[in-house]
Amino acid sequence: MSPFDFSSSPLSELQESMGQRKTVWQRLVGGQTNMSLLVGIVLLSALFGLAAGGMIGGYAYWMVKNELDVLKGSLAQGQERLIEKTVVEKEYIPQTSQEERIIRVVKEASPAVVSIVITKDVPVVERFFRDPFEDFFGPSPFQVPQFRQKGVEKQEVGAGSGFFISPDGLIVTNKHVVLDKEAEYTIFTTDGESYPAKVLARDPFEDLAVLKVDQERVGEKKFPTLQLGDSDALQIGQTVIAIGNALGEFRNTVSVGVISGLGRTIEASGGGFSEIVEDVIQSDAAINRGNSGGPLLNLAGGVIGINTAMAQQAENIGFAILVNKAKRDVEQVKKLGKIVYPFLGVQYRAIDEKTKEELGLAVDYGILITGSRRGPAITPGSAAEKAGLKEGDIILELNGRKITLKNSFAKMIQLYNPGDRITLKILRDNQEKLLNATLIERNE
Repeated sequence: MSPFDFSSSPLSELQESMGQRKTVWQRLVGGQTNMSLLVGIVLLSALFGLAAGGMIGGYAYWMVKNELDVLKGSLAQGQERLIEKTVVEKEYIPQTSQEERIIRVVKEASPAVVSIVITKDVPVVERFFRDPFEDFFGPSPFQVPQFRQKGVEKQEVGAGSGFFISPDGLIVTNKHVVLDKEAEYTIFTTDGESYPAKVLARDPFEDLAVLKVDQERVGEKKFPTLQLGDSDALQIGQTVIAIGNALGEFRNTVSVGVISGLGRTIEASGGGFSEIVEDVIQSDAAINRGNSGGPLLNLAGGVIGINTAMAQQAENIGFAILVNKAKRDVEQVKKLGKIVYPFLGVQYRAIDEKTKEELGLAVDYGILITGSRRGPAITPGSAAEKAGLKEGDIILELNGRKITLKNSFAKMIQLYNPGDRITLKILRDNQEKLLNATLIERNE
Protein backbone atom coordinates (compact mmCIF):
# COMPACT_ATOMS: atom_id res chain seq x y z
CA MET A 1 0.00 0.00 0.00
CA SER A 2 1.48 3.32 -1.08
CA PRO A 3 2.11 5.94 1.65
CA PHE A 4 0.32 8.40 -0.60
CA ASP A 5 -2.84 6.23 -0.89
CA PHE A 6 -5.43 7.84 1.47
CA SER A 7 -8.29 5.37 0.77
CA SER A 8 -7.67 3.54 4.09
CA SER A 9 -6.70 6.56 6.23
CA PRO A 10 -8.56 8.08 9.35
CA LEU A 11 -10.45 10.37 6.93
CA SER A 12 -13.31 7.80 6.90
CA GLU A 13 -13.61 8.12 10.70
CA LEU A 14 -13.86 11.90 10.32
CA GLN A 15 -16.66 11.49 7.78
CA GLU A 16 -18.52 9.18 10.18
CA SER A 17 -18.24 11.64 13.10
CA MET A 18 -19.50 14.47 10.92
CA GLY A 19 -22.57 12.38 10.14
CA GLN A 20 -23.22 11.86 13.86
CA ARG A 21 -22.93 15.61 14.56
CA LYS A 22 -25.48 16.29 11.84
CA THR A 23 -28.02 14.00 13.58
CA VAL A 24 -27.49 15.71 16.93
CA TRP A 25 -28.02 19.15 15.34
CA GLN A 26 -31.25 18.01 13.74
CA ARG A 27 -32.52 16.77 17.09
CA LEU A 28 -31.55 20.09 18.66
CA VAL A 29 -33.44 22.09 16.11
CA GLY A 30 -36.42 19.81 16.55
CA GLY A 31 -36.60 20.75 20.23
CA GLN A 32 -35.63 17.30 21.46
CA THR A 33 -32.90 18.57 23.87
CA ASN A 34 -32.21 21.43 26.26
CA MET A 35 -29.72 24.27 26.29
CA SER A 36 -27.14 22.57 28.55
CA LEU A 37 -27.08 19.58 26.33
CA LEU A 38 -26.64 21.86 23.34
CA VAL A 39 -23.66 23.63 24.91
CA GLY A 40 -22.08 20.32 25.86
CA ILE A 41 -22.55 18.96 22.43
CA VAL A 42 -21.06 22.09 20.84
CA LEU A 43 -18.00 21.95 23.10
CA LEU A 44 -17.60 18.22 22.58
CA SER A 45 -17.86 18.64 18.82
CA ALA A 46 -15.30 21.42 18.82
CA LEU A 47 -12.84 19.37 20.86
CA PHE A 48 -13.46 16.28 18.74
CA GLY A 49 -12.96 18.29 15.49
CA LEU A 50 -9.69 19.75 16.70
CA ALA A 51 -8.41 16.34 17.77
CA ALA A 52 -9.39 14.66 14.51
CA GLY A 53 -7.97 17.48 12.41
CA GLY A 54 -4.68 17.43 14.30
CA MET A 55 -4.47 13.66 14.02
CA ILE A 56 -5.11 13.69 10.26
CA GLY A 57 -2.70 16.58 9.61
CA GLY A 58 0.02 15.05 11.76
CA TYR A 59 -0.34 11.66 10.11
CA ALA A 60 -0.25 13.18 6.63
CA TYR A 61 2.81 15.28 7.53
CA TRP A 62 4.58 12.20 8.93
CA MET A 63 3.86 10.15 5.81
CA VAL A 64 5.04 12.89 3.39
CA LYS A 65 8.21 13.60 5.41
CA ASN A 66 9.02 9.90 5.64
CA GLU A 67 8.56 9.45 1.86
CA LEU A 68 10.74 12.48 1.10
CA ASP A 69 13.49 11.16 3.39
CA VAL A 70 13.42 7.76 1.68
CA LEU A 71 13.50 9.39 -1.78
CA LYS A 72 16.34 11.70 -0.75
CA GLY A 73 18.38 8.74 0.51
CA SER A 74 17.78 6.80 -2.71
CA LEU A 75 18.86 9.74 -4.83
CA ALA A 76 22.02 10.20 -2.75
CA GLN A 77 22.92 6.51 -3.09
CA GLY A 78 22.26 6.65 -6.86
CA GLN A 79 24.43 9.74 -7.19
CA GLU A 80 27.27 8.04 -5.29
CA ARG A 81 27.03 4.99 -7.56
CA LEU A 82 27.03 7.25 -10.66
CA ILE A 83 30.09 9.19 -9.45
CA GLU A 84 31.93 5.98 -8.59
CA LYS A 85 31.17 4.49 -12.03
CA THR A 86 32.26 7.64 -13.84
CA VAL A 87 35.59 7.83 -11.99
CA VAL A 88 36.42 4.19 -12.79
CA GLU A 89 35.68 4.68 -16.49
CA LYS A 90 37.85 7.80 -16.71
CA GLU A 91 40.79 5.99 -15.14
CA TYR A 92 40.50 2.98 -17.45
CA ILE A 93 39.75 4.63 -20.78
CA PRO A 94 43.38 5.56 -21.68
CA GLN A 95 44.50 1.98 -21.04
CA THR A 96 41.73 0.48 -23.08
CA SER A 97 42.21 3.02 -25.86
CA GLN A 98 45.96 2.38 -26.11
CA GLU A 99 45.52 -1.38 -26.07
CA GLU A 100 42.87 -1.20 -28.77
CA ARG A 101 45.08 1.01 -30.91
CA ILE A 102 48.08 -1.30 -30.61
CA ILE A 103 46.00 -4.33 -31.54
CA ARG A 104 44.45 -2.48 -34.48
CA VAL A 105 47.81 -1.20 -35.78
CA VAL A 106 49.43 -4.64 -35.52
CA LYS A 107 46.50 -6.30 -37.26
CA GLU A 108 46.48 -3.77 -40.10
CA ALA A 109 50.25 -3.39 -40.50
CA SER A 110 51.47 -6.99 -40.22
CA PRO A 111 50.40 -8.11 -43.73
CA ALA A 112 52.62 -5.38 -45.22
CA VAL A 113 55.72 -6.44 -43.27
CA VAL A 114 57.94 -8.98 -45.02
CA SER A 115 60.87 -11.21 -44.13
CA ILE A 116 63.89 -10.94 -46.40
CA VAL A 117 65.97 -14.07 -46.79
CA ILE A 118 69.47 -13.77 -48.24
CA THR A 119 70.85 -16.73 -50.21
CA LYS A 120 74.14 -17.19 -51.97
CA ASP A 121 76.12 -19.82 -53.83
CA VAL A 122 78.45 -21.15 -51.17
CA PRO A 123 81.35 -23.52 -51.95
CA VAL A 124 80.80 -27.09 -50.82
CA VAL A 125 83.93 -28.21 -48.98
CA GLU A 126 84.81 -31.89 -48.89
CA ARG A 127 87.21 -33.48 -46.42
CA PHE A 128 89.50 -36.31 -47.52
CA PHE A 129 92.75 -37.98 -46.45
CA ARG A 130 96.02 -38.11 -48.38
CA ASP A 131 99.42 -39.73 -47.93
CA PRO A 132 101.96 -36.84 -47.96
CA PHE A 133 104.90 -39.21 -48.77
CA GLU A 134 103.29 -41.14 -51.60
CA ASP A 135 104.66 -38.91 -54.36
CA PHE A 136 108.21 -39.25 -53.04
CA PHE A 137 108.58 -42.66 -51.43
CA GLY A 138 105.49 -44.56 -52.45
CA PRO A 139 102.56 -45.59 -50.23
CA SER A 140 102.98 -45.16 -46.50
CA PRO A 141 100.73 -45.63 -43.45
CA PHE A 142 100.52 -41.90 -42.87
CA GLN A 143 97.22 -40.16 -43.80
CA VAL A 144 96.74 -36.39 -43.46
CA PRO A 145 93.29 -34.72 -43.63
CA GLN A 146 92.83 -32.35 -46.58
CA PHE A 147 89.97 -30.17 -47.82
CA ARG A 148 88.81 -29.45 -51.34
CA GLN A 149 85.88 -27.71 -52.99
CA LYS A 150 83.26 -29.92 -54.52
CA GLY A 151 81.03 -27.55 -56.40
CA VAL A 152 78.72 -24.97 -54.88
CA GLU A 153 75.28 -24.98 -53.35
CA LYS A 154 72.80 -22.26 -52.55
CA GLN A 155 72.57 -21.56 -48.83
CA GLU A 156 70.80 -19.08 -46.61
CA VAL A 157 73.40 -16.66 -45.32
CA GLY A 158 71.29 -14.03 -43.61
CA ALA A 159 67.86 -12.58 -42.97
CA GLY A 160 66.21 -9.26 -42.30
CA SER A 161 62.92 -7.39 -42.53
CA GLY A 162 61.23 -4.86 -44.78
CA PHE A 163 57.80 -3.49 -45.64
CA PHE A 164 55.72 -2.71 -48.73
CA ILE A 165 55.17 0.93 -49.59
CA SER A 166 53.39 0.44 -52.94
CA PRO A 167 50.88 -2.15 -54.17
CA ASP A 168 53.20 -3.18 -57.02
CA GLY A 169 55.83 -4.48 -54.60
CA LEU A 170 58.20 -1.63 -53.71
CA ILE A 171 59.95 -2.42 -50.39
CA VAL A 172 61.99 -0.33 -47.95
CA THR A 173 64.68 -1.99 -45.82
CA ASN A 174 68.20 -1.40 -44.45
CA LYS A 175 71.22 -1.16 -46.72
CA HIS A 176 73.18 -3.60 -44.57
CA VAL A 177 70.45 -6.22 -45.09
CA VAL A 178 70.97 -6.21 -48.88
CA LEU A 179 74.61 -5.12 -48.99
CA ASP A 180 75.96 -8.18 -50.83
CA LYS A 181 75.68 -7.51 -54.55
CA GLU A 182 76.31 -11.16 -55.38
CA ALA A 183 73.56 -12.55 -53.16
CA GLU A 184 69.97 -13.29 -54.07
CA TYR A 185 67.05 -11.88 -52.08
CA THR A 186 63.67 -13.51 -51.48
CA ILE A 187 60.80 -11.93 -49.58
CA PHE A 188 58.28 -13.95 -47.59
CA THR A 189 54.83 -12.52 -46.87
CA THR A 190 52.52 -13.32 -43.96
CA ASP A 191 50.27 -15.43 -46.19
CA GLY A 192 53.14 -17.86 -46.78
CA GLU A 193 54.02 -16.73 -50.29
CA SER A 194 57.58 -16.01 -51.44
CA TYR A 195 58.86 -13.83 -54.27
CA PRO A 196 62.33 -13.02 -55.60
CA ALA A 197 63.23 -9.35 -55.20
CA LYS A 198 65.76 -7.05 -56.85
CA VAL A 199 67.66 -4.22 -55.17
CA LEU A 200 66.82 -0.99 -57.00
CA ALA A 201 69.06 1.34 -55.00
CA ARG A 202 71.28 1.49 -51.93
CA ASP A 203 71.61 4.82 -50.11
CA PRO A 204 75.29 5.85 -50.23
CA PHE A 205 75.20 7.68 -46.89
CA GLU A 206 72.27 6.24 -44.92
CA ASP A 207 71.50 2.64 -43.91
CA LEU A 208 68.58 2.46 -46.33
CA ALA A 209 67.76 0.54 -49.50
CA VAL A 210 64.80 0.07 -51.84
CA LEU A 211 63.81 -3.30 -53.34
CA LYS A 212 61.20 -4.38 -55.85
CA VAL A 213 59.44 -7.72 -56.15
CA ASP A 214 60.05 -9.47 -59.47
CA GLN A 215 57.11 -8.23 -61.54
CA GLU A 216 57.01 -11.38 -63.68
CA ARG A 217 56.35 -13.51 -60.63
CA VAL A 218 53.75 -11.12 -59.23
CA GLY A 219 51.50 -10.65 -62.23
CA GLU A 220 48.40 -8.68 -61.26
CA LYS A 221 48.79 -9.26 -57.52
CA LYS A 222 48.52 -6.18 -55.31
CA PHE A 223 50.35 -6.07 -52.00
CA PRO A 224 49.15 -4.45 -48.74
CA THR A 225 51.13 -1.31 -47.92
CA LEU A 226 52.14 0.87 -44.99
CA GLN A 227 51.72 4.63 -44.91
CA LEU A 228 54.88 6.65 -44.37
CA GLY A 229 54.32 9.05 -41.47
CA ASP A 230 56.17 12.21 -40.47
CA SER A 231 59.29 12.06 -38.30
CA ASP A 232 59.69 15.82 -37.87
CA ALA A 233 57.34 16.07 -34.87
CA LEU A 234 58.29 13.09 -32.70
CA GLN A 235 58.14 13.31 -28.92
CA ILE A 236 60.14 11.51 -26.25
CA GLY A 237 57.73 9.20 -24.43
CA GLN A 238 55.64 8.60 -27.53
CA THR A 239 54.41 5.01 -27.85
CA VAL A 240 55.93 3.05 -30.74
CA ILE A 241 55.49 -0.45 -32.19
CA ALA A 242 58.23 -2.48 -33.87
CA ILE A 243 57.45 -5.39 -36.21
CA GLY A 244 60.06 -7.63 -37.81
CA ASN A 245 61.64 -11.01 -38.47
CA ALA A 246 63.24 -11.46 -35.05
CA LEU A 247 66.38 -13.63 -35.07
CA GLY A 248 65.65 -14.46 -38.69
CA GLU A 249 63.23 -17.09 -37.39
CA PHE A 250 60.19 -15.53 -35.72
CA ARG A 251 58.44 -13.63 -38.47
CA ASN A 252 56.29 -10.59 -37.71
CA THR A 253 57.36 -10.44 -34.08
CA VAL A 254 55.77 -7.46 -32.31
CA SER A 255 57.33 -5.37 -29.56
CA VAL A 256 56.02 -2.18 -27.97
CA GLY A 257 57.86 0.65 -26.22
CA VAL A 258 58.36 4.38 -26.19
CA ILE A 259 60.74 6.81 -27.85
CA SER A 260 63.64 7.12 -25.40
CA GLY A 261 65.73 9.68 -27.25
CA LEU A 262 66.03 11.67 -30.46
CA GLY A 263 68.93 12.93 -32.54
CA ARG A 264 71.28 10.13 -31.48
CA THR A 265 74.49 9.33 -33.37
CA ILE A 266 75.73 5.73 -33.35
CA GLU A 267 78.32 3.56 -35.00
CA ALA A 268 76.60 0.42 -36.23
CA SER A 269 78.56 -2.64 -37.32
CA GLY A 270 78.04 -6.27 -38.18
CA GLY A 271 78.84 -8.78 -40.89
CA GLY A 272 81.98 -6.92 -41.89
CA PHE A 273 80.02 -3.67 -42.32
CA SER A 274 80.43 -0.54 -40.20
CA GLU A 275 78.80 2.86 -40.59
CA ILE A 276 78.21 6.05 -38.61
CA VAL A 277 74.47 6.69 -38.46
CA GLU A 278 73.39 10.18 -37.42
CA ASP A 279 70.13 11.65 -36.15
CA VAL A 280 68.42 8.36 -35.29
CA ILE A 281 65.49 7.50 -33.00
CA GLN A 282 66.22 5.63 -29.79
CA SER A 283 63.43 3.46 -28.39
CA ASP A 284 63.04 0.72 -25.80
CA ALA A 285 60.94 -1.47 -28.09
CA ALA A 286 62.84 -4.76 -28.26
CA ILE A 287 64.96 -4.98 -31.43
CA ASN A 288 66.71 -8.25 -32.23
CA ARG A 289 68.88 -9.58 -35.01
CA GLY A 290 66.62 -9.93 -38.02
CA ASN A 291 64.48 -6.91 -37.09
CA SER A 292 66.69 -4.70 -39.26
CA GLY A 293 64.70 -3.00 -41.99
CA GLY A 294 61.34 -3.47 -40.28
CA PRO A 295 59.00 -0.57 -39.50
CA LEU A 296 58.76 1.46 -36.32
CA LEU A 297 55.12 2.59 -36.14
CA ASN A 298 53.12 5.15 -34.20
CA LEU A 299 49.65 4.49 -32.78
CA ALA A 300 48.06 5.87 -35.93
CA GLY A 301 49.69 3.09 -37.94
CA GLY A 302 52.14 5.36 -39.76
CA VAL A 303 55.81 4.42 -40.21
CA ILE A 304 58.01 6.90 -38.32
CA GLY A 305 61.28 4.99 -38.51
CA ILE A 306 63.15 2.03 -39.99
CA ASN A 307 64.71 -0.21 -37.35
CA THR A 308 68.43 -0.42 -37.93
CA ALA A 309 70.49 -1.40 -34.86
CA MET A 310 70.49 -2.40 -31.22
CA ALA A 311 72.86 -1.75 -28.34
CA GLN A 312 74.46 -5.10 -27.52
CA GLN A 313 75.66 -4.10 -24.05
CA ALA A 314 72.24 -2.93 -22.89
CA GLU A 315 68.66 -4.09 -22.46
CA ASN A 316 66.07 -2.89 -24.96
CA ILE A 317 67.95 0.00 -26.52
CA GLY A 318 67.21 0.06 -30.23
CA PHE A 319 67.67 2.62 -32.97
CA ALA A 320 65.69 3.55 -36.06
CA ILE A 321 66.34 5.83 -39.03
CA LEU A 322 63.92 8.72 -39.49
CA VAL A 323 61.25 7.84 -42.03
CA ASN A 324 61.54 11.24 -43.73
CA LYS A 325 64.97 10.16 -44.97
CA ALA A 326 63.42 7.04 -46.47
CA LYS A 327 60.68 9.12 -48.10
CA ARG A 328 63.33 11.15 -49.87
CA ASP A 329 65.07 7.98 -51.11
CA VAL A 330 61.81 6.49 -52.39
CA GLU A 331 60.95 9.63 -54.35
CA GLN A 332 64.41 9.70 -55.92
CA VAL A 333 64.20 6.05 -56.92
CA LYS A 334 60.84 6.69 -58.56
CA LYS A 335 62.06 9.79 -60.43
CA LEU A 336 65.75 9.10 -61.04
CA GLY A 337 66.09 5.35 -60.62
CA LYS A 338 68.82 5.87 -58.01
CA ILE A 339 69.57 7.62 -54.72
CA VAL A 340 71.71 10.74 -54.98
CA TYR A 341 72.71 13.56 -52.65
CA PRO A 342 73.20 17.26 -53.43
CA PHE A 343 76.60 18.81 -52.85
CA LEU A 344 77.48 22.47 -52.32
CA GLY A 345 81.16 21.99 -51.56
CA VAL A 346 81.95 23.82 -48.32
CA GLN A 347 83.56 22.93 -45.00
CA TYR A 348 81.88 24.80 -42.17
CA ARG A 349 81.32 25.30 -38.48
CA ALA A 350 77.85 25.84 -37.04
CA ILE A 351 77.43 29.12 -35.16
CA ASP A 352 75.72 29.56 -31.80
CA GLU A 353 76.06 32.07 -28.96
CA LYS A 354 79.23 30.40 -27.67
CA THR A 355 80.87 30.39 -31.11
CA LYS A 356 79.90 34.01 -31.64
CA GLU A 357 81.66 35.08 -28.44
CA GLU A 358 84.65 32.81 -29.02
CA LEU A 359 85.35 34.07 -32.55
CA GLY A 360 83.97 37.59 -32.16
CA LEU A 361 81.32 37.16 -34.84
CA ALA A 362 78.47 39.56 -35.56
CA VAL A 363 75.71 36.90 -35.48
CA ASP A 364 74.83 33.85 -33.34
CA TYR A 365 73.30 31.73 -36.11
CA GLY A 366 74.24 30.38 -39.56
CA ILE A 367 77.43 28.53 -40.62
CA LEU A 368 80.97 29.85 -40.89
CA ILE A 369 82.87 28.60 -43.96
CA THR A 370 86.25 27.41 -42.73
CA GLY A 371 88.76 24.73 -43.62
CA SER A 372 89.51 21.65 -41.53
CA ARG A 373 91.58 18.50 -41.56
CA ARG A 374 88.98 16.94 -43.85
CA GLY A 375 89.68 19.41 -46.60
CA PRO A 376 89.76 23.04 -47.76
CA ALA A 377 86.99 25.52 -46.97
CA ILE A 378 85.84 25.53 -50.62
CA THR A 379 86.05 22.36 -52.71
CA PRO A 380 87.71 23.08 -56.06
CA GLY A 381 85.27 22.90 -58.99
CA SER A 382 82.25 22.70 -56.66
CA ALA A 383 78.98 24.59 -56.75
CA ALA A 384 80.27 26.78 -53.90
CA GLU A 385 83.32 27.87 -55.86
CA LYS A 386 81.26 28.61 -58.95
CA ALA A 387 78.80 30.65 -56.87
CA GLY A 388 81.62 32.84 -55.52
CA LEU A 389 81.63 31.71 -51.88
CA LYS A 390 84.85 32.34 -49.92
CA GLU A 391 86.44 31.18 -46.72
CA GLY A 392 85.23 33.37 -43.85
CA ASP A 393 81.76 33.91 -45.34
CA ILE A 394 78.82 33.22 -43.05
CA ILE A 395 75.79 31.61 -44.71
CA LEU A 396 72.73 32.95 -42.89
CA GLU A 397 69.82 31.61 -44.93
CA LEU A 398 69.10 28.99 -47.57
CA ASN A 399 66.19 29.88 -49.86
CA GLY A 400 64.87 32.30 -47.25
CA ARG A 401 65.05 29.85 -44.31
CA LYS A 402 67.21 30.81 -41.36
CA ILE A 403 70.00 28.34 -40.53
CA THR A 404 70.13 27.41 -36.82
CA LEU A 405 71.34 24.48 -34.75
CA LYS A 406 67.85 23.02 -34.78
CA ASN A 407 67.21 23.83 -38.43
CA SER A 408 70.70 22.81 -39.53
CA PHE A 409 72.30 23.39 -42.90
CA ALA A 410 72.89 19.63 -43.33
CA LYS A 411 69.17 18.90 -42.93
CA MET A 412 68.10 21.78 -45.15
CA ILE A 413 70.39 20.87 -48.04
CA GLN A 414 68.95 17.34 -48.14
CA LEU A 415 65.60 18.77 -49.19
CA TYR A 416 67.04 19.39 -52.65
CA ASN A 417 68.39 17.31 -55.52
CA PRO A 418 71.45 17.70 -57.72
CA GLY A 419 70.70 20.29 -60.37
CA ASP A 420 68.47 22.38 -58.10
CA ARG A 421 69.25 26.12 -57.98
CA ILE A 422 69.36 27.64 -54.48
CA THR A 423 69.74 31.16 -53.11
CA LEU A 424 72.10 31.81 -50.20
CA LYS A 425 72.09 34.88 -47.97
CA ILE A 426 75.63 35.43 -46.73
CA LEU A 427 77.41 37.84 -44.42
CA ARG A 428 80.76 39.08 -45.75
CA ASP A 429 82.67 41.96 -44.19
CA ASN A 430 79.55 42.78 -42.10
CA GLN A 431 77.47 43.19 -45.26
CA GLU A 432 74.69 40.88 -46.39
CA LYS A 433 74.71 39.55 -49.94
CA LEU A 434 72.65 37.09 -52.00
CA LEU A 435 74.42 34.42 -54.07
CA ASN A 436 72.92 31.76 -56.32
CA ALA A 437 74.33 28.22 -56.60
CA THR A 438 73.42 25.14 -58.61
CA LEU A 439 73.88 21.97 -56.58
CA ILE A 440 75.88 19.06 -57.99
CA GLU A 441 75.83 15.35 -57.16
CA ARG A 442 77.79 14.22 -54.13
CA ASN A 443 80.19 11.36 -54.64
CA GLU A 444 80.74 8.65 -52.03
